[in-house]
Amino acid sequence: MRAAVVVFPGTWSDRDCIYALERLGVETRRVWHRETDVEPDEQKRLPGGFAYGIYRRSEAIARYSPVMDAVQRHAEAGGLVSGICNGFQVLCE
Repeated sequence: MRAAVVVFPGTWSDRDCIYALERLGVETRRVWHRETDVEPDEQKRLPGGFAYGIYRRSEAIARYSPVMDAVQRHAEAGGLVSGICNGFQVLCE
């Protein structure tokens, strides 16, 4: 099992997410929010911890990052996508 952990500017819990997934035996890699080439067989994980604050609606801005097109296509194809904390709010946007 493999997972792509999406990293946005200001997030801090990507390392915690990777730590937990690797303890479960999941091969992980960080994917910067500007990337557009995401492996189709990987789970997509969006961790939380936006350091810039929720009051700035960073989730709404993150929704328009290039990687989110790949995440949306993955979800529409039935792939596993999960959002934790602010990552879930990005998915709701």
